[in-house]
Amino acid sequence: MTPELAATLDNLPDRPGVYLMKDAAGTVLYVGKAQSLRARVRSYWQKQAAGSRGEVHRIRQAIERVADLEVTEVDSVSEALLLEANLIKRFQPRFNVRLKDDKSYPYIKMTLGDDFPRIERTRRQPSDGSRYFGPYASASSVDEAMNLVRRLFPFRTCALEIKEGKRALPRPCLLYHIKRCQGPCIEAIDKAAYRADIAQVELFLEGNADAVADGLRHQMAAASEQEQYERAAVLRDKIRSIERTMESQKMAAFASTELDLAALARHDDQAAVQLFVVRNGKLLGRDVFFLHAPRDTGDDEVLGQFLLQYYTRATSVPREILVPRSLVGAEKAELETYLAGRRGSLVHIRTPQRGEKRELMDLATRNAAEALAREAARWLADEGKTLGALTELADALGLQGPPMRIECYDISNFQGAESVGSMVVFEEGKPRTGEYRRFKIKTVEGPNDFASHQEVLRRRFRNSKAGEEGVEEERRWAMPDLVIIDGGRGQVSAAKEVLVEMGLGDLPMCGLAKEREELVLHDRADPVVLPVTSQALYLVQRLRDEAHRFAITYHRSLRDRKTTKSVFDDLPGVGPKRKRELLKVFGSAKRVREAPVEQIAAVPTIGRALAERIKAHLES
Repeated sequence: MTPELAATLDNLPDRPGVYLMKDAAGTVLYVGKAQSLRARVRSYWQKQAAGSRGEVHRIRQAIERVADLEVTEVDSVSEALLLEANLIKRFQPRFNVRLKDDKSYPYIKMTLGDDFPRIERTRRQPSDGSRYFGPYASASSVDEAMNLVRRLFPFRTCALEIKEGKRALPRPCLLYHIKRCQGPCIEAIDKAAYRADIAQVELFLEGNADAVADGLRHQMAAASEQEQYERAAVLRDKIRSIERTMESQKMAAFASTELDLAALARHDDQAAVQLFVVRNGKLLGRDVFFLHAPRDTGDDEVLGQFLLQYYTRATSVPREILVPRSLVGAEKAELETYLAGRRGSLVHIRTPQRGEKRELMDLATRNAAEALAREAARWLADEGKTLGALTELADALGLQGPPMRIECYDISNFQGAESVGSMVVFEEGKPRTGEYRRFKIKTVEGPNDFASHQEVLRRRFRNSKAGEEGVEEERRWAMPDLVIIDGGRGQVSAAKEVLVEMGLGDLPMCGLAKEREELVLHDRADPVVLPVTSQALYLVQRLRDEAHRFAITYHRSLRDRKTTKSVFDDLPGVGPKRKRELLKVFGSAKRVREAPVEQIAAVPTIGRALAERIKAHLES
């Protein structure tokens, strides 16, 4: 700790505020808020010295790098929450949970300051008298809502300045002729009638479709009485469209309910939140938001940060917000207070435990998990992104060109037992699953990652060239442009020994250290640290995760096979088929042992006599 930092810690105020941790280059590493700046900030260093875990464990990497601390005092925790959300959005610190925000989220903008308001998509919210709805997760979500509204209430999309009583154009555009605009530019509709339609659009976007339909029914009845049958028919068609929309959105379980439901899915340092927006018993919207969430961050903190950052930007806050798990008491109370201030009345954050709300939460959670998987697949399928990632990775590692074939290796074991290795292959940034390989460790006893990596690499590179050590042409494995080892400097050094031993010392290689997500090279003292928004970092993380998944899947299958074999193989009369039947019914040997004889005998092909022998054997 520098003397300047120590002096800053000694003089922190005992007041609410926000703090920014910065490294020597001035980069913001972490943003936090506190009821007492003095107590919260000093606790990081005190707890670290005491060896405590918790939040300090999660950001200890940030603490090790902190060279400067900046604090801002505020009058209340609510103000601190707002400032924290804005600073996270501005600086995108790598150790914070944050909404992915390469560009700001889109809104629907209604220019109420105009005589004839426009409805358009925007990503900014200036104070210009307009009304905004959102944010939406994507431009396509905004377009879907706007297209639905345009079918019901045609509105102008042009940028013309149109004043009441003044014709703006000699003739209308095509949109007027296809009934997508009401033609205020040629005075085909007056200001009062146009703004009455805009008021209906406001109600519709707020979720008050019932009120819109009721108003249209009154207008249809009045038009019929005045024998304006053509207008009555147009109004009738609008009512039917609204009713069809309401029926598709209807959620009987939530009649007259106003709530938002946020479900969470996570993988590695990525997270997805599926948001359901329910107003007046209707599912008004559903969107998926993606977040960066450091691995050691708890689900409650990820959810809390999503709610804070989303509702700081949102144009409306509901009475009730449902989340899949309870937030920490103090954090929940502070967040509810902040949201109540934005809404103007009480807001409750709850976790449904049973019933239809719990079922809806489960549905949303599945949707979030599927969206997260689709996002990863979409990224890998985007040739522009993958080529950019490969080029960026080559520049960072000093390679001669983009590594078109990358192999990544991982070791998995349980207390040294059933050690296995995995090799996954990405070509042109995409997985080549047909070339994945797995290795059962044969020469290493106990949990020794270094020696296990060496064995795997020796076995893999024996198959690198035909004609060497008896390897036939059809069994040749292509040479990689880059080898990635899951591990730090020790694993890299051990792997380098093998490559040198096999005459492959010039083959580019690096390690990906889990702790700090750094790339370790054997001939560089300092690791390569890629920006958290780097496409290259995302690519190597995907490689490492795939290698880990492939290794752990193989390891578990070996453990399950060994467990099943040791329990059942000495039983006379119980072969592979009967073992499968027993495990299909009971799930594990432990449950078979705990089951009564009658239940075991009911399993197909078992019978009473064999069930008694199985029971006696397992109990002994």
